[in-house]
Amino acid sequence: MEKVKIGIIGFGSMGSSHGRYLKAGEINNAELTAVCDINPERLRFAKENFGEDIQVFDNAEAFFASKAMDAVMIATPHYFHPPLAIQSLNNGYHTLIEKPAGVYTKQVREMNEVAEKSDKVFGIMYNQRTNPLYQKVRDLVQSGELGEIKRTIWIITNWYRSQSYYDSGTWRATWAGEGGGVLLNQDPHQLDLWQWMCGMPKRVRAFCYFGKYHDIEVEDDVTAYVEYENGATGLFVTSTGEAPGTNRFEVSADRGKLVIEDDKLTFWRNRVSERQFNAENKAGFGQPECWKCEIPITGVTTQHKGITQNWVDSILKGTPLLAPGLEGIKGLQISNAMHLSAWLDDWVEIPVDEDLFYEKLQEKIKSSTVKKTATNRALDTEGTY
Repeated sequence: MEKVKIGIIGFGSMGSSHGRYLKAGEINNAELTAVCDINPERLRFAKENFGEDIQVFDNAEAFFASKAMDAVMIATPHYFHPPLAIQSLNNGYHTLIEKPAGVYTKQVREMNEVAEKSDKVFGIMYNQRTNPLYQKVRDLVQSGELGEIKRTIWIITNWYRSQSYYDSGTWRATWAGEGGGVLLNQDPHQLDLWQWMCGMPKRVRAFCYFGKYHDIEVEDDVTAYVEYENGATGLFVTSTGEAPGTNRFEVSADRGKLVIEDDKLTFWRNRVSERQFNAENKAGFGQPECWKCEIPITGVTTQHKGITQNWVDSILKGTPLLAPGLEGIKGLQISNAMHLSAWLDDWVEIPVDEDLFYEKLQEKIKSSTVKKTATNRALDTEGTY
């Protein structure tokens, strides 16, 4: 294979965005050959804007049976990522799903089991992993430069959304249509990056506020506390109801502190570790000598195109994936734990009790009083942003 033929299922805002850069030839050795959506208007849009040579399908079965592509990008609402990925992989297609991996880990685990048995390249659109800032933090943590982590704090409240945003789609901000609010729609990137840089927490105590700032049934404000295996703690604060918002990530560790804010990475580096200073200092007061270092960042954030190119390169050349699809379950474990903790008003261990989470989610769906009619339209639009 010299060029990867790609089909997109779910041609709403995000699916068509992927289609544009593919059609423009911005991904080396790849071309858009097929589109699937149950909305006839989206198919007309595809034909009118992407050329008559693009094959269009109004149902998933015909799309997968067509063999019009070598690889499939899935850009549908959240609940349909796992079943469509399973269908895609079982039909012999390399597969790239949008975030989140799904709504509940039990469903995602089933998807991962199929992917592990497949010989196809399975990725997830964690485009923020292409950001050199977060790559550098991960490098400093994993290399030991920072020492053992003591605390992580991410305040990510610059996700402001007005009521009109939530009213723009019938599936938005409902348990049945989206499966959650800010944790499932806006924050999958941050939850993934958090664990990618600093590791998975072992338990969570979360406070989720449902419809605090908007007329919605899902969470739009969250404050969560986590604990790690080594005794470190973490705090995650997020909201779609604050303006102006904040995006600040901080890691405190034995050898200093890292802070990302305003697209800058600062390292307050202890000349000797805090633990060493604590053991050796006899003066009663004082603290380790500390140097403020502005860490140079090289490279650019290639975003969605970077993940897509990496996926194509992996298909053609065996290039390691920056965002393997199998890792999508990790951030979802954290958000599922946050939801479950809020519902139970208690601590929740990670990995979560998958059956209990699913049971509670179904209770939320059944008790919903939201009058929306299109939550079963699997492919009418895409479920991110």
